Amino acid sequence: MIEIAQGNSPLVLGLPHTGTDVPPEIWKCLNKTGRALADTDWHIHDLYDGVVPEVTTVRTPIHRYVIDVNRDPAGNSLYPGQNTTTLVPITDFDGLPIWGDGFAPNEAEITRRRDAYHTPYHAALKAELVRVKSIHGFAILYDCHSIRGDIPFLFGGRLPDFNVGTNLGETCDPAIETMTIENCESAEDYTSVLNGRFKGGWTTRHYGRPKDGLHAIQMELAQATYCEEAKPWTYLPHRAATLRVHLIRILTDLKTWRPSA
Repeated sequence: MIEIAQGNSPLVLGLPHTGTDVPPEIWKCLNKTGRALADTDWHIHDLYDGVVPEVTTVRTPIHRYVIDVNRDPAGNSLYPGQNTTTLVPITDFDGLPIWGDGFAPNEAEITRRRDAYHTPYHAALKAELVRVKSIHGFAILYDCHSIRGDIPFLFGGRLPDFNVGTNLGETCDPAIETMTIENCESAEDYTSVLNGRFKGGWTTRHYGRPKDGLHAIQMELAQATYCEEAKPWTYLPHRAATLRVHLIRILTDLKTWRPSA
């Protein structure tokens, strides 16, 4: 079941990768690597919980190994020519197989999962964006993500702390992009980048239509900013509290932003 908390501001937070639920019939198909669920956006829903009032949140409890709701449902790659994971991942972020021998899902199973989990998440997300847009005349989707800072299979070097994605400025008003990255750059002792390795996933690109009053921006946080990056991925309250100071500023500015006349 999709988890929705409604607020009346223009800001909607998407939480596509924090879930750890895996149905039993799928769990038995995962191998030991897959059952570690290592690629979860650990604790992101806790990190953002209550950061600012009156924002809407939409979260799926289903794990991304079941199906990745931030991938194109048609199966097209977001980053052609680069290593990435698919609509239903076959490997983890280190390129290691996650399914037992002979248990990788076939096309019929992928279709079933898309209908059962991907479609309902986006139906809920779209409904909330439509609802807040009907109140304010526009809506802003802030897609919440996190990832380990060192993953050679996906990218070279160390990932910055704040990774802002707008698909090269296409998914939101330029003022939203500028305001967000400037807030990140002003965060002392943190690093940041705009449209680096992560330019915005399918969700950001799909919903970001600024000419229609729908703005979208992705925030990919390096997990070390608030939790351990290795098992058991422990939440670190002191780091999280420091980070939340900056997230409050980022989300408050987004919540109070209004289009120019």
